[in-house]
This record gives sequence, C-alpha cells and structure tokens, in this order.
Amino acid sequence: MRGYQGEAMTTTDTKITYYTLPLSGLSCQGCVKKVTKALEDIDGVRIEDVDTQSLSLETWGESEQYSLRQAVSAIESLGYHVGYRHHFTLSGLNCGRCVAKVEAALDEQPTVFTHAVSKTHAEVHTSLSADALIEIIHQLGYQAARASDNDANVSTDNESPAQTDARNANPETSEASEASEASEVSEAKSSSVDNPADSSKASRQQYVLSGMTCASCVQSVENAISGVDGVANVSVNLAERSAIVKGSASSDAIVAAVANAGYGAEKVEDDNDRRERQQTQQANELKNFKRSTFAGLGLGAPLMAWGVFGGSMTIQSSQDQWAWGAIAVVTLLLLATGGRHFFANAWQALMHKRATMDTLVALGTGAAWLYSTAVVIAPALFPEQARHVYFEASAMIIGLISLGHAIEARARANTSKALDQLLDLQPPTALVIENGQETERPLVEVKQGMTLRVKPGAKVPVDGEVVDGSSYIDESMLTGEPVPVHKTAGDTLHAGTVNQKGGLTFKATGVGSDTMLARIIDLVREAQSSKPELAKLADRISAVFVPIVVAIAIVTAAIWYFVGPEPSVSYMLVTATTVLIIACPCALGLATPLSVTAAVGRAAEVGVLIRDADALQTAAKLHTLVFDKTGTLTRGQPEVTHVNAIHGDQERLMAIAASLEQHSEHPLAQAIVGYAKQQTLSLPTSNDFNSESGKGIQAKIDGERYYIGNQAWMQAQGIDTDAHQTDIDAMTQRGETAIYLANADSVQALIGVSDPIRDDAIDAIARLQQQGLEVIMLSGDHPDTANAIGRQLGIDHVIAGVLPDGKSEQIQSLQQQGKCVAMVGDGINDAPALAQADVGVAMGSGSDIAIESAQITLMHQHLGALADAIGLSQAAVRNMKQNLFGAFIYNTLGIPIAAGILYPFTGMLLSPVIAGGAMALSSITVVTNANRLRFFKIKSDDK
Repeated sequence: MRGYQGEAMTTTDTKITYYTLPLSGLSCQGCVKKVTKALEDIDGVRIEDVDTQSLSLETWGESEQYSLRQAVSAIESLGYHVGYRHHFTLSGLNCGRCVAKVEAALDEQPTVFTHAVSKTHAEVHTSLSADALIEIIHQLGYQAARASDNDANVSTDNESPAQTDARNANPETSEASEASEASEVSEAKSSSVDNPADSSKASRQQYVLSGMTCASCVQSVENAISGVDGVANVSVNLAERSAIVKGSASSDAIVAAVANAGYGAEKVEDDNDRRERQQTQQANELKNFKRSTFAGLGLGAPLMAWGVFGGSMTIQSSQDQWAWGAIAVVTLLLLATGGRHFFANAWQALMHKRATMDTLVALGTGAAWLYSTAVVIAPALFPEQARHVYFEASAMIIGLISLGHAIEARARANTSKALDQLLDLQPPTALVIENGQETERPLVEVKQGMTLRVKPGAKVPVDGEVVDGSSYIDESMLTGEPVPVHKTAGDTLHAGTVNQKGGLTFKATGVGSDTMLARIIDLVREAQSSKPELAKLADRISAVFVPIVVAIAIVTAAIWYFVGPEPSVSYMLVTATTVLIIACPCALGLATPLSVTAAVGRAAEVGVLIRDADALQTAAKLHTLVFDKTGTLTRGQPEVTHVNAIHGDQERLMAIAASLEQHSEHPLAQAIVGYAKQQTLSLPTSNDFNSESGKGIQAKIDGERYYIGNQAWMQAQGIDTDAHQTDIDAMTQRGETAIYLANADSVQALIGVSDPIRDDAIDAIARLQQQGLEVIMLSGDHPDTANAIGRQLGIDHVIAGVLPDGKSEQIQSLQQQGKCVAMVGDGINDAPALAQADVGVAMGSGSDIAIESAQITLMHQHLGALADAIGLSQAAVRNMKQNLFGAFIYNTLGIPIAAGILYPFTGMLLSPVIAGGAMALSSITVVTNANRLRFFKIKSDDK
C-alpha cells in the first residue's frame, strides 16, 4: 500500500499512518542527507525510506497531520519540492460560505499541505492526484476542472515533479504548448502572488535595505523578517545593506515587517537589479556623508581651533551670549541637516523600543548642544566654572563620524567587485534568429528553445547547444584552461564564455537563473551574505550592547554629578557624552561580514566557489584531506603508457590489439584504440569475434586467432604467463594495469594502461603537506595499483579497494578519531562522502551535482587552487578575529577611559571630539583590514 504516492495506511492498533510522498529538486545523496537531517527533530515523524525521488515516512499521535505538514514545510524550506501543485477552475461557488466549505474539506485531507481557494479558482499543494481532489469538490456539490495554466514552476496535474522538469527541459514541447497556455499565464502568475510557495523563485528573495547603521540594526531587521510567516531563513548583510530570505513568505509581508521595524526594504528581481539599486544607494549615501563631513568639519574645526589657541569657550558677558547664541543657531542648522539622519534614525529606533548607533550619536551631540544652549540662554543658572560651551564637539562629532561613514561606504563598494565582475561576464543583449532574420534583443527576452547566433569575438549570452557552425570557445572563466575548446554541432556552450573566431548558431537550453554563470553568481552572493559561527558572537553582544552603553553613560553621569569635582555639571556632560560617542558599535557590525564578502569574492576571482561562511571557517581548521583518485588526482581517462613487444614489431602488434579492442566500450579498450589513432596505425580486419565480460576478447586476424585481456583470460586459454611475471610486477609498481596480447602459442605483447596523474597533482599535494595537512588517497583500485599512484604523488596513507558507498564510512571513521576532514572528489560518485565530510570539495566539472554536493567547488579544476582556498580561509578567519578583537578591545578600553577612569591619575578627560574621531577611525580600520583579503596572494597569480 505504500507504493501509492500520497496514499496513507492507518494501523488502528498502533495509530501509525504511513505516507509516500514524491520529491523533486534532489540531485544527490547530499540532498538526501539534508532532508533526513531536517526531519530528524520533528516530533511524531519517523523516516522509513528516502531517496532523490520519494520519501516514505510514518506519523502518529493526535497531531500527526500537523507533524506531516511540518515535515513538508521543512523540506520545502531547503529549496526542494514535495508532492504536486494543482490548479483548478471552480464553478458553483456563490459566496464566502461556499469557499469556506471547500477549504474545510481540503483541511480534512492530511495530504493537502497548503491551498488557496477563491470562488473561481483553487491552487492546492498536495500529494493527492488531481482526479482525487476534483472528486472531493464534486461531493460538496461544486464543479472543478483542471486549469490549463501550470506555470513553468508548477507540476502539471498527474505528473510527478521530476516528470514536469523533464517536460519543461524539452523546448519543443514547451513551445508547442506555449500558445494554448498564453491566456492563462497572467492569471496563474497573479495567483502565485497570494501563494508565493507556488513559485520556485519564492524560495529565495533578495532585498536592498536602508536605514541600517550598526550590528544592532542587523539583529533588529533579522528578527523582524524571521517573524513573518513562511520565512525559513534570513541573512542580513550590514556591509552590503542587503538581505537574502528563503521560504514561502510574500514579499509584501517582508517589506511591511522591515518597515514596521523602522527600516526600509526593496525587493530586487535579480543581481543586475540589485547592483543597480545598491550603486544608486551607495552613491546617495556617499554624497550625503560628504556633505555632512564638509559642513561638520567646516563649522567645528574653526571653533575647535579658537579654543585650542586661547580663545574663550565660556560665557562671561552679554556679548559672549550673542556671539555664542549665533553659533548655537548655526550648529542647530548643522544638526538638522548634516546630522538629520542620526536623529531621524534614533527617533525611529525609540518608537520601536530599540537603541542603535544613531541613538548614541544623537544623545551625545544633542546633549552637548542642549547643555551649551542652556548655558548661553541662562548662564546664571550654572556655576561660573561650568559656563563652558561644547558647540564645537557637536559639530566635530557629526563631521568626523560622517567622514568615517564616507570612507567606509567607498571601501564597502570595493568588496563587491568580484561579484560585479561575474555579472559583467554576461552580455546585455543576444542575437536571436526568428523566421530567418537576426534581431538583437535584450537578454531578459531570450527564452528557452530560441535559436541564437554568437559572432566571432562576442560573449555567449546564455547556456545552449550548438546547432550549426564550428569555432573555438575561450572557457577560461569556467575551467581556468587557457586553451580554447573546439565546439561543433551538439556541443554545449555556457553563458559568459567568449567565441574566438568562427560563427555559431545554437539553441538556448538555459536562460536567466538557469545558466551555469547565474548559479555561480547565486552561490557567491549567498556565501557573501552568510554568517560564520564567529559572527553569532557579535550578534549576541550587539543585541544588548547599546542599552548597556546608555546605562553606563547614565551611571557615569551620576557619579560625576554627585561625587566629581566642580564644575560637576560640566564633567558630567563631558564624560557621559564621550561614553556615548566612543561606544558606537559600527565596527562590531562590520567585523565579520566585510571579511566574508572580501574572502568569498577573492576566492571566486580565482575559480573557487565557497558555499557559505561556515564552510569558510571550517576549511580554516582542517586536519585531513581525503582525495578520490580517479578524475581528481588523475585525469580520469586511461592512456597507454607502456608497450613491451615480446614477439614481433610493436606497431603491428598494437594495430592487432586495437583491431580486437575496437569492438569493446571498456575504458581500457578505448585507451588502446585511442593510442592506435594517435599513432595513425592501419588496423587489420578482424572476424569471428567473441568476448567474455570482465576478462577479454578473441578474434581472427589474417586467419590467425588472437587473444587480448587480463591474466585470468590468458590462463583460461591455456597460455602461459609465468615467464612475464617480472614485467608485470614492474608495471604494477608504476601503477599500470597490464593487458596481455597473445596468439594461440604465447604472449606476444604486454600493454601497460594507466590513468595518468594530473599535471599539477604532485605540486598541489606537496603544498598541502607543507601547510601541515594530512593527505589521504581513497580509491576503489587494487591496493597495488593505488599504492603505486600514491608513491608517485608523495602520499603515504592510501586506502584502496573502497566502493563508492563505502567512502562515506571511511570519512566517518576519520571523524571519529577527532579529525576535521575534507573530502575532495568529482561530486558525482563521491556524493555520499562529500556530504559526510566536514567540508566537501568538488572538482569543477561544471555539473549541477558537483556544485550541489560540496561546500567548496574548484571551478578551474586545478588542485593547486585547493591549497589557495585553504590558505585564504585561514587568512579570512584570522581577519575576522582581528576585526572582532579590535572592535571588542576598542570598546572595552575606550568606554572606561571615556568615563574618566584615568582622571585621578592624569587629571585629564577624553574630549568628545577625540571620541568621535576614534569611533570613526575604528570603522575605517575594520573596513581597511577586511579589504586586505581582496589582495590575498594566490600562487597561481605568479604563473
């Protein structure tokens, strides 16, 4: 009974309900592991079986239906899909009560996960078939029919998600149905706004934020977005003023939540849109900060110079009142213009019962102005020693902090340059061939299945398959190989690569977010916005930091007022204001995101894709690297590396061997055939062909019977091989597989075939070992062959004879020894091991599975890049720690000094102006330190 998708079987004795749910979007065992882990902690759910296509589970208890929906929600939050999404047109529903009746019937079905019903339409996310749902609605007295829309993101009725993907992958099928679906598309899309879970893009949304200034702002925005129903995960990046939200929440709800928290949010559709809006925002910010800097320093510097060079800063006469009164008005204008955003943001924060960096600045500068103005208006109310004005402090603080923000904004813009360079790889337009005519159209108008042309010297606009023409394509941006690749009909093209000479006509197979380049950009973007464990420490502190600082400022003011020397009012103002200003947590908020952004961007520049900040941090503490052999340390294509002609001419014998092997598809056979082609050997005709799988081949050539195969095959034919054991041992020591060529009498030749070691493998292994890492080779080969390859590579620890499903067990065994392990493989056969490892590293074949299975992908396929990636990770973690240490130490030491702890020993207090400059300097220091990662030395740069 479990074989029926979506059907349930209830056992009355145990009250356990079984479900089998179809899945889509899972491409490897790493995806399966994520689903399994997501369901482990859900009460009332036990997994029976799960693979990339389906999930069998059981639920129990009074809340079993709720548990089932929890499980579905957990899987969908990972970006995968469960069940089907059916669209129906309804009739017979005349009022809201009818709609409620249908909704109640759907709610009673445990395998209906979500639904949106109106009087004319229904959208249902379920594991039931469309016919079953139609019958349920018919039993209520209403009519339902399948809608013909089925948006590209929604599974067609009675199709599994995988079948829908296959159908959508066929451009001809899509084009054939496009006309009939056109009338329904707009309606379907408008419906998906109300139920964003029905759109694949709804699982990941990008927003550009405004109004954030410090780490406490990040915490507030994240809390606001996390509180929206349907949000599974949110990552807010202070450095870029952006957010990435995953889940099924509507964009309107997210924007409203951010606005209610006192900030601004704009949804962006793609990275080009995001970059354009961010650049506009950064330009406006920089312009405003520059204006505030010039105004603040322009007013504050002369006032400060007046006091430094002996001018009176106290009110001693009516003339002083008039003069300083005019300055008070000018300073107020400065606070209302150049400092306006500090006060506006502080007020917003107060309205939301929150305190931020702007709160501290507004309190400090506002208190200094109010005190000084009170002294000017009514000096008699203050002791003579306390009639000091601090207008220069208010002006200088605004100027210095704005200067820091301006420098910070300019530096922040540089951290995104790597991502911008990736975006610039894709051209804005494409040449589309329609009805025999070429037209240049914007890239957004290019659809899957269209025929396009790429001219010599132009960039390929989208992923596609060559239909006509021949040319060489520079794919160095993907593969790192400087040699252009020859492309003819049937070959694959990738967006962003460059056509060298010939013209090509190709059919678009991947457009928009479905191109390899777009997926790479998405990975870099998400990685730059993610947070490492180190950042969570800053988040926890920032949540309470500003209120604690305000409390410290109040306590400081009270101590100086009641215990301090005269004029106590002046001392109270100076110390409290200085504490508020110097404690601004801006540097704390920038400490980790800037380092992550710079490091991930630098890695992307050299072809290393790091999935998230946790992978970056974990890679920095690796102990052990486990390498798959075939395709990772070796080229993955066997070649003839040794020929020992025992009886006869070598060329003649190899021609005979190739003639026999040309009938086989075995990789070793293809290596011999390839050798013959490379040597341009003329192959004799063979007949009376016979083969035995796993052993060898026999056939007649020129009337004589020949045999080719392994030792067991020779022995089965009664051919003596003992005389050649020394040669065989020598081949084994070199890591070669020995192939015998014999006639009816004796062995004629020994052919050594091996998978050659990659050109850069030996150097890369040596570099990794020099970094103090233990290197292990994991292989399914015979131990003799594997150990021979290991010796050539300089690897002492070789684990051989391991099947793919046993590799993850080997990784687990190493982890149980307390080692932090990285697995390096091709991302397909090694997927379970990649998922099990602390860090999975995939060689960049460009496949989806390689990217999905691993935390780090080497797109350029150079093993040396792994040593660079680990070195960069270590540098990034050091950089984060330096930034956090600097921010913490700065505040830890700065606040007591600002409070006057050194006054009893030195008789001096820290000026609020110096505090403002120090606060700005701390942010500049963090930004500058983080940007050092953009210039991290990569060894490949020297080549």
